[in-house]
Amino acid sequence: MTDATSLHPPTYSDRGARRAGNWFTRAEGWLDDRGKGAWIAAMVLGFIFVWPVGLAILAYMIWSKRMFNRTCAHSRSHRHSFSRAAFRSTGNSAFDSYKSDTLRRLEEEQKSFEAFLDRLREAKDKTEFDQFMEDRAHKADSTSDEPDERGH
Repeated sequence: MTDATSLHPPTYSDRGARRAGNWFTRAEGWLDDRGKGAWIAAMVLGFIFVWPVGLAILAYMIWSKRMFNRTCAHSRSHRHSFSRAAFRSTGNSAFDSYKSDTLRRLEEEQKSFEAFLDRLREAKDKTEFDQFMEDRAHKADSTSDEPDERGH
């Protein structure tokens, strides 16, 4: 007789929990499986019941970049399952052709938009650096124009 757990392969969080075995890793895996919303709910509940716990969860979310990036296992697995479904054939060749052309066009637009954002960030960084160097040069000029302690 087999139990229900042997019928299904272990998920990412199950493997991590068995490997590490501590409560923190199990909780982290459990929240990752449920996505960013679970992390936010845990943080809010932490603030409501014991505010230092909520603050600790917030700090951990920021430190591990869970708050700003899509790094949760749930979002990764959802995104991969969506991409597999997107390329699956529907049986209608005209629609499949339209779908593949549209997906290709959207991927190209996404790549060009990401390249645009990279160029924008680089331009902003260059502008900030040039401003810093200009300010630094003005400070150096203003200190060299002032007479030294002997009056020269």
